[in-house]
Amino acid sequence: MKPSTTRNRPELLAPAGSLESLFAASDNGANAVYIGLQSFSARAKAQNFNLEDLSQLTRYLHGKGQKLYVALNTLVKEKELPELIDILAATEEAGVDAIILQDLAVWRLAREYFPGLELHASTQLTIHNTAGCRQLADMGFKRAVLARELNLEQIAHIHAHTDIELEHFVHGAHCFSFSGQCFFSSFLGGQSGNRGRCTQPCRRRYRSGNRQGYYFSPNDLSAIELLPELTAAGVRCLKIEGRMKSAEYVGKVVEAYRTVLDAADAERPAAVANAKELLKQSFGRQPTSGFLPGGPPQNLVAPHTLGATGRYLGQIEQVQKGFILLKPRAELEIADRIRIQPATDQPGTAFSIRRLELGHKRVLQVPADQSVKVALPPDVRPTVGDAVFKVASGKKRNVDIAVLRKRLRAAEDPQQPVKLHFSMPDNGHFTVDVISGRDTLSRTFEVESFPAERQPLSGETVAKVFAQCGGTPFRLDSWGADPLPPVVIPPSRLKAIRREFFQWLEGEASRPSKPDSPEQRRLALNSLLPETKFQGENQAQLIVACPNTKPLQLLQNHQAGRLLIPLRQTNVDSALKSQRALKLAARICWDLPVIAFDQDWVELETMVEQVVAAGFTRFRLHNLGHLPLFKATPQAKLTASYRLFILNSQAALAWKGLGFTEGTCYLEDDRDNLADLLQRNTGLPLHVTIYTQVPLLISRMPLVGLRSGDQLTSDRDERLRVEQQGELMTLTAERRFSLSGHLDEVAKLGFSGWVAELGPVETSDRQGRQIINAIQQDQTLPGTSQFNFMLGLA
Repeated sequence: MKPSTTRNRPELLAPAGSLESLFAASDNGANAVYIGLQSFSARAKAQNFNLEDLSQLTRYLHGKGQKLYVALNTLVKEKELPELIDILAATEEAGVDAIILQDLAVWRLAREYFPGLELHASTQLTIHNTAGCRQLADMGFKRAVLARELNLEQIAHIHAHTDIELEHFVHGAHCFSFSGQCFFSSFLGGQSGNRGRCTQPCRRRYRSGNRQGYYFSPNDLSAIELLPELTAAGVRCLKIEGRMKSAEYVGKVVEAYRTVLDAADAERPAAVANAKELLKQSFGRQPTSGFLPGGPPQNLVAPHTLGATGRYLGQIEQVQKGFILLKPRAELEIADRIRIQPATDQPGTAFSIRRLELGHKRVLQVPADQSVKVALPPDVRPTVGDAVFKVASGKKRNVDIAVLRKRLRAAEDPQQPVKLHFSMPDNGHFTVDVISGRDTLSRTFEVESFPAERQPLSGETVAKVFAQCGGTPFRLDSWGADPLPPVVIPPSRLKAIRREFFQWLEGEASRPSKPDSPEQRRLALNSLLPETKFQGENQAQLIVACPNTKPLQLLQNHQAGRLLIPLRQTNVDSALKSQRALKLAARICWDLPVIAFDQDWVELETMVEQVVAAGFTRFRLHNLGHLPLFKATPQAKLTASYRLFILNSQAALAWKGLGFTEGTCYLEDDRDNLADLLQRNTGLPLHVTIYTQVPLLISRMPLVGLRSGDQLTSDRDERLRVEQQGELMTLTAERRFSLSGHLDEVAKLGFSGWVAELGPVETSDRQGRQIINAIQQDQTLPGTSQFNFMLGLA
């Protein structure tokens, strides 16, 4: 299926974690495909691609009028920066259409040394308001991938007040947390979702009292019925999730969305019905429209449903030697891929069926609702009651990679494919727009036209003329046209325009269109900061975060150098009434809310104005969208929180360049990378968190089956707690993170500040004193965790 080239339709962007998936996306009508590489991909467990693939994949997709985006949307450690530069050079050299990024090290290096790369902001950056999109535009981003937590009205508001292209997910897995704000997987085992290694603890079963369920396992997003509304809201690109999914999944989902996008208005209801049937064959979870419709979201979480992908077949009834017995709810056949999922939170096991027995007879397929024996691989040991899911059909899986590689090679064409668009701004001028690869050019010609008596000028007529481009290095791949006036242009003039146009285009194509990537690679590598051994110890000040203004005595008795207080109206009112707080204004830092939707913006601006007018100048920021609050406040001293992902010196330089005076190292980081980072002189003083109750995730999803304050326990005896504040929920671990007991080692790294975040209970006189005293004496706090500091961040 050929993707539509009509300008008013949004781009359909499909995932590809493998070569099979890339062809499935391309063949079924995607306008663009996004892939990951072996490094720096948020889906590190997918097959992904290597650098040698990039040029060939780019040429193949461009030859079909499609685009290729490369996802570099994970966080980068200090010693990985040279590899990142190699990848940026290769992506620019290959001519990929854009990179999708999270770490501002990628942004800084790309902007400085690889300006030919178009930049898209990953959803991992948690862009969820107008201010965030404006900030991205100021930084040179072409597109923002919005947070999934927005509804259509909020998206339309952002579109009406910004110029940046908007991309939004329309299909696939939901994260329970705001993307980029989840530490769940990392805290429970060092495998970070922000490094592409999420172990999906949100899909596990948890107990609360005598209840149990999959409380954090959302259903899958499906916006197949909302495509006109998304387009009207200003969404330029409709994104399908699924780089970990099969080629069969990708093909079915792309085909479904292509069908609806290309349907005329009168045909849309039938197209949606057909698309839903296709989506049933994609082996996803139950569909939900998520937050898009507005109001309380429906069917987002079903706690009593196992949160696994695939078509549910039933439970194992018996386990025999080398076989399981079940009565599947759908047809099964040889080569189908199934997954056995335990009821516990242990991971499931997937395998392809090699043998089926009906009665005592081997068969190739089994109809639904008949008891069948399925042969097990030797290392699979299920138990009775385990759930069985069908995750892929054997009919679609026998794809020969060699054949696909041959298709790639066969598609290489000595003539460069071009997409043309024709228009007439008036009856005396004819314009040709050309899109060749990533470049867009335009040329307008003067013409003498005449009113048409019978057959007026049409796009088809013009396209036939421009298709005759033999003898040039180009071939017409596809075309589009604005409505043309009812006139005639002499054929001889059209042919002359064609000749002149292709001669001009050949001259443009011969000019260097991008910098010398190998040379830029050398310059970028030389720009990396050298290692400088830190001498001695900094006198790091202790920064204590607390929920309100009550612990001001910590400043007065010099137990803390600074207080970090949430910017809430109750706290602002309390501080403005307190002479003690006003006198200590230089040592108080206001902590902005992590999430602030557009409807909250006026209140947030007002609070910032109030405290600035009272003499407060310090603020801790958690999101790019916070920066516009301080454009007119040059006296503000801004601290980047750990949610702004400082894992490397280039990220630190990026935040410094954006106006920050201090930064906080990433909460998930380990001692080896912290040491590597601190040995680079970025000029940005860095803090480290030494005590906190780790916010495993922050979510806008409604609690189903739980109440604020409920405690939960996993099958692995991990203890958690949910807290609801307004429409946002935070999940925390019972075990606090603490580096007390290792502070002698921390001191040698050279941080300028140590941050201890105390909760409401911990700010009580007795407990708060115990924590502060333990930190001052470098004593280990019992029952705490060092997070990844000792064990390492994968």
